[in-house]
Amino acid sequence: MGNEAVVFQSTDPVFNVQTDGSIFAKGQGASLDETVQFKVTARGPHTNVWETVVQLTLIDLSSSGQNENEVTEEAGNISEQNKKKDASQAPTPVIMFPGSRVNSTRGLRRQKRDWVIPPINVAENSRGPFPQMLVSIRSDQDQDIPIRYSITGVGADQPPNEVFSIDPVLGKMFVTKPLDREHRSSYHLRAHAVDINGNQVENPIDLYIFVIDMNDNRPEFKNQVYNGSVDEGSKPGTYVMHLSAFDADDNTTANGMVRYRILSQTPHSPIPNMFTITSETGDITTVAPGLDREKVSQYTIIVQATDMEGNLNFGLSNTATAIITVTDINDNPPMLTSRTFSGEVPENTVDVAVANLTVIDADQPHSPNWNAVYRIISGDPTGHFTIRTDPISNDGMVTVVKPVDFEMNRSFMLTVVVSNQAHLASGIQSSLQSTTGVTISVKDVNEPPYFPTNPKQIRFEEGVPTGTSLTTFSASDPDRLQMQQIIRYSKLNDPANWLSINRTSGQIVTTGMLDRESVYVKNNIYEATFLATDNGSPEASGTGTLQIYLIDINDNPPALIPRESQICERMNKNVNGVNITAADADTDPNAGPFVFELPNFPSSIRRNWTIARISGDYARLALRYQIYLEPGMYEVPIIVSDSGNPPLSNRSVIKVKVCPCDENGDCTTLGAVAAAGLGTGAIIFILICIIILLCMVLLFVVWIKRREKERQTKQLLIDPEDDVRDNILKYDEEGGGEEDQDYDLSQLQQPDSLEHIISKPPGVRRVDERPIIPESQYPIRPVVPHPGDIGDFIHEGLRAADNDPTAPPYDSLLVFDYEGSGSTAGSVSSLNSSSTGDQDYDYLNDWGPRFKKLADMYGGGDDD
Repeated sequence: MGNEAVVFQSTDPVFNVQTDGSIFAKGQGASLDETVQFKVTARGPHTNVWETVVQLTLIDLSSSGQNENEVTEEAGNISEQNKKKDASQAPTPVIMFPGSRVNSTRGLRRQKRDWVIPPINVAENSRGPFPQMLVSIRSDQDQDIPIRYSITGVGADQPPNEVFSIDPVLGKMFVTKPLDREHRSSYHLRAHAVDINGNQVENPIDLYIFVIDMNDNRPEFKNQVYNGSVDEGSKPGTYVMHLSAFDADDNTTANGMVRYRILSQTPHSPIPNMFTITSETGDITTVAPGLDREKVSQYTIIVQATDMEGNLNFGLSNTATAIITVTDINDNPPMLTSRTFSGEVPENTVDVAVANLTVIDADQPHSPNWNAVYRIISGDPTGHFTIRTDPISNDGMVTVVKPVDFEMNRSFMLTVVVSNQAHLASGIQSSLQSTTGVTISVKDVNEPPYFPTNPKQIRFEEGVPTGTSLTTFSASDPDRLQMQQIIRYSKLNDPANWLSINRTSGQIVTTGMLDRESVYVKNNIYEATFLATDNGSPEASGTGTLQIYLIDINDNPPALIPRESQICERMNKNVNGVNITAADADTDPNAGPFVFELPNFPSSIRRNWTIARISGDYARLALRYQIYLEPGMYEVPIIVSDSGNPPLSNRSVIKVKVCPCDENGDCTTLGAVAAAGLGTGAIIFILICIIILLCMVLLFVVWIKRREKERQTKQLLIDPEDDVRDNILKYDEEGGGEEDQDYDLSQLQQPDSLEHIISKPPGVRRVDERPIIPESQYPIRPVVPHPGDIGDFIHEGLRAADNDPTAPPYDSLLVFDYEGSGSTAGSVSSLNSSSTGDQDYDYLNDWGPRFKKLADMYGGGDDD
């Protein structure tokens, strides 16, 4: 249909295609000894292009049993039949099964070669009608025997089933539904020929069916929005980002060949076409200079992807958005807002901001390209100032880090340069506004006086008399440029209150005797603190410390150590004796070595005792040989002298216990007691007293326990000689009252019969009644029980009730025992409340106000 407008072109110059699609050979160069395959391209009037592959194979007509005339005649009949078909239907290819035949006319045996069956092309998404015939398969033996044809493979008898079908008699193969190349691009089937008995008459042949692609899929972007970035100031041709779209159609044909183009750019500054895109790859690059983040920080680009190699008339398209962020580079140096800055700082202050430097930077805020770094390049050789950057405002704060002195420098002229944390981009020069001058004025303040030597050390002997002038501790005022100021002195800290200071001159005078051995002296040094105050406005004061090194003098006699000891009554050269020493508050040479001596009076001291020198600081006190002393406590005076000049002596007394010792030289226990001053008789007397005391305590405990046992076994009845009718009752005894003194505890036992309960009408039973149902046997008390077994009886009844299965499940009082239906005691109802008049109750008035009511009720005579 309309082939006149279609141009065919063959890739094989030997074969050509006519306008009606017929393939013919040029000249005598065509040879089909081997299978020939070439491609045919058809081009339509609207740049439509189709391609197909043609395979030509020689058919051996001699093997079919027909001569050439018959074959020609048959071919002519087929041609006539094809001419009669509708012009819209193309002739159906016929595929012959290859086979072997004997050429009877020539008597030669010829083996035929297998065919190379060309693929069958089927366009996808065909609209039918279905089933649509694809090819006719036949065997050259169908003239002799009936043949049955079938196909196998994916799409025939394997999933997806029934895509292809074949007429088993005629061998016509059909496609039954539209095909989708994107789902499956090719099918491999096998054609079979068998006789009516199922015997194979031909070898199976392979059929390849290719689904011809149609442009039925649009290009699809993976993302709808793509993000990219490019540095500002980039040169043309700088790569920015990549976009890609996928087309499900065949990418070897124009249907799947995608091309890209930019539809729009927002904003258009500085020009509408700042970027370009490579149509084949989707790479976006810069096409013009002039990217400036400070003017345009972001671009939005709409990119279109079109298949059919970008043909807008026939191709399918889709779009995506590319957002390109212009990243900052340090192309703007910081610029100070003023050529000069000024500030003021009080002297002697630190960590105070005295000036604020402001700067402007057009780069990305809070980035290294924007962060300012300030440096002082001149005017502060001693390092009094530094400049800190405010991270929020980017301002420079000039801060004092070392105190300044007004008397030394009244002002500072600083030169400050500012730069960014990041280096400037190449080609960008630093601005002249990056350098400024800062004038810092120093403000004079009243400074406190100071002591030139602090602390001040002096040396004096201890014990100097009161009123001795030690030194002059004066202070200086650093405020030389102010009017002359007067300094006053005062004492701030004097732990021992030994010193005083002159208010105007600062002279130090003692008010007490200096003592090196005082607790306020540490390592021979006594410290006192003084205050110097000027009369400035406001007043200022400074402190100074005076350290007095006290030189020791021999003013402390030695003291004997130890003050108490013990010694054996018998002289023993090996273990007998007491080692003594001395302690002296003074230091060398006013302390040891010490001299130990026994006094001449009383004479018994030297007669009984002796002292032998051991070393410079130690001596041994011992009994003289063959001297025996009674055990006891003895006070031995000893004279101790130090090595001072002159030496000091001290008469000290050591208490020595003389006691009997064992073989090791240790005092025995009895000996220690005897040494304390008690004789043997006194010791024996003390021991006898202790034994008597222990016996008395033991007898008292036995008596208490016996009395307690008697109280537990005491009769419950009250003493019969006590008449309680006219006396106060004893409530500490569990007895009765008045005439009910003798208890008949049998009343607490259960009655022998249950007649009074059985004859009782039905109703709610009292909780103290005996149950009618069979119950556990409770313990029976004897007629005359022992008064001490009531508790045991109650516990036995409680245990029996707990184990009684007939106990009532309802909430009620537990019946421990039954009191019986009656009482042997007389009824109180026999008492007659009426008075016979014989009894006189007037005496109740004498018993007090509590009995007045009874007197009024029963007294009063006949009127009552």
